[in-house]
Amino acid sequence: MTSSAADRGSHLRSAVVLITGVMAAGKSTVAELLARRLPRAAHVRGDLFRRMIVSGRAEPLPEETAEARAQLELRHRLSALVADEYARHGWTAVVQDIVLGEDLVRYVAGVRTRPLYVVVLAPSAAAVRTREAARAKTGYGAWTVEALDRALRSETPRIGLWLDTSDQTPDQTVSAILDGLPAARVEAG
Repeated sequence: MTSSAADRGSHLRSAVVLITGVMAAGKSTVAELLARRLPRAAHVRGDLFRRMIVSGRAEPLPEETAEARAQLELRHRLSALVADEYARHGWTAVVQDIVLGEDLVRYVAGVRTRPLYVVVLAPSAAAVRTREAARAKTGYGAWTVEALDRALRSETPRIGLWLDTSDQTPDQTVSAILDGLPAARVEAG
């Protein structure tokens, strides 16, 4: 980590950092490493709120249903509320979830805490396919890497810091995030 990255991270308090991207972009690993580099941080895993629904869960699929949409919006609202509470009590909440398209605009508007930082991990589709193949879990199911990559690149507003992490290690990505905090900062909802 560069000294400027270390300095920025040490001053990051009472903030929310959203790490988003497609499945297998490295969100979980990067969010955990980022939280560990900060002096007082919590890792808020958005998918945890989906998994809390034990009956009646509607999985997000390419052909979205009204129930799946409602559950996704609930998941996003819950993670934003939890992040705001951590920040209100002096923590940096590092939120990790898939927030694409107009959902990103809604998420930013739903987080009350400022400063809010948005980081979009945008490795190439080829890098994502390689990472997905190497994972113990499979996330794509009915989705394709190309479909989510298209949603990321053509439907998601250019909010915050976008990083092509195709050739970066997770540690390099965290350093790039800390170095790029000014570009990641979102002022208004």
